[in-house]
Amino acid sequence: MKQQRPITITGGRLVTPAGVVEKTLRLADGLIAALGESPAEGDQVIDARGQLVAPGLVDCCVFTVDKPAFHFGGITRAGLMPDQNPPLDHPARVRFAASSGKPDMWVHPLAAATQGLAGEQLAEIAMMRDAGAKAVATGRAWIADSGVMLRLMQYAAMLGLVVITHAEDGGLAGKAVATAGEMATRLGLPSAPAEAEALAVARDIALAEMTGARLHLRQVTTRGALALVRAAKARGVAVTAGVTPAHFMLSDLALAGFRTFARLSPPLRPEDDRQAVIEALADGTIDVVASGHDPRGPEDKRLPFADAAPGMAGAETLLPMVLSLVRDGVIDLSRAFDLMAGAPARLLGVNAGVLAPGAEADVALVDPEKPWVVDARRMEAQAGNTPFDRQPVQGRVTALWKGGVAIRG
Repeated sequence: MKQQRPITITGGRLVTPAGVVEKTLRLADGLIAALGESPAEGDQVIDARGQLVAPGLVDCCVFTVDKPAFHFGGITRAGLMPDQNPPLDHPARVRFAASSGKPDMWVHPLAAATQGLAGEQLAEIAMMRDAGAKAVATGRAWIADSGVMLRLMQYAAMLGLVVITHAEDGGLAGKAVATAGEMATRLGLPSAPAEAEALAVARDIALAEMTGARLHLRQVTTRGALALVRAAKARGVAVTAGVTPAHFMLSDLALAGFRTFARLSPPLRPEDDRQAVIEALADGTIDVVASGHDPRGPEDKRLPFADAAPGMAGAETLLPMVLSLVRDGVIDLSRAFDLMAGAPARLLGVNAGVLAPGAEADVALVDPEKPWVVDARRMEAQAGNTPFDRQPVQGRVTALWKGGVAIRG
């Protein structure tokens, strides 16, 4: 799939790292050719008046390749977690995953850190890197053995790969489905203290500092853990942090009624932690907002709360939820799209996520004010397990290009 004809987008507001500017954007040969140039003879001209012209979103990290949902949400690239069946712990599986979304969606596999994601023996990480893996990940679980984690970070540092970890001490978390506190007690749910996250974060930051490895904590959702990340960054540790919209939009009050769409991993936190996440988004402690896209059908969700599988269908709601932070004055538009596109692209080492000459022509037109209502029954995703069901939102993608080729709109 190659771009056949240059495109010039006019009249829109371009979201760039330097701010929002009113310029034209020209796409040619699958790349962004220029900002601010007049259309050339033969260009296809797109009128984006009243809309944002933004980079296609880079979603890190997802559990399923779900192209209809990705395209609805403006996602043109996604880092695929190794928790597949079978796991991405072999070069052939990584190679297959890397081609699974083409031509209109780029999938960037994340190599399993250990064989079978069992947390014991390191997988063939170098061979998987050569097969197309963009990072190495521990999957849904924390690696309990600190010796294994040390060797993983030493090896990843040598290979130049980011280590993406799940920050939750499994010994403390056990089979908990909620955060210890008033809500878990009222509902009688098995719970774990918020410190399970802080302990995991502290251990992994210490090992990253020791080895010089680049560490990305996939979800950091508690005040204590965010303070550790903030302090590590101040010391110069190569650590970044992510979160999903659920943890800045919802507190554990959403568990009332035992709604399993709010059964997530890590679990929803008390209001003070939710506020801490918003503060960390505002001050730069959190680098990435990802959808956590993990569609789950009735067989996984229509169960007692403690038995239901964690996860949410998040690709379609990522953009409007982050735009709500802009409307609330927490961040500006440039920061919003860096969280959803620029920073994850840098994390994965791909030439995308930014409107700049020479970058891949992955571009979205966004109507930031368009109102709509999230409806779990009508989602494009393979399943509609969203904790935001029936919530009014604003912001929707109206057109999308992958490498200069229209895939929506």
